[in-house]
Amino acid sequence: MRVQPDQLVALGYGTFVRSDDVIGVEPITEGRGPGRRSLVWVRGVAAPLVASRSEGAVVDDLVTPADEAARMKAQRSVLRRWVTAFEGASPGVRRVLSEETGVDFSELLGEAHDVLG
Repeated sequence: MRVQPDQLVALGYGTFVRSDDVIGVEPITEGRGPGRRSLVWVRGVAAPLVASRSEGAVVDDLVTPADEAARMKAQRSVLRRWVTAFEGASPGVRRVLSEETGVDFSELLGEAHDVLG
């Protein structure tokens, strides 16, 4: 894992830190409640910051290049739009599409929901 330099990482609550300054991320496991998802240690700050994001999400932002993160965000947006449009299609339209293309669109829709979480 290589931390991407000079990127801002969102911790939630409108708080951002520079990727270069993050020295540790730890999940909060005990007493975990709304808005208490992980602890983030930042160079020059005595106490860890409480992030409203999971440690996995924070680490992903630390190691993913900004251009790749932007591309992934755009892809998720397109996938969400596709799911919404397809879910609005009538069962008859879905059946015709499946018959014409040989694609199981119900299975594809399930996979899209899995990817989007």
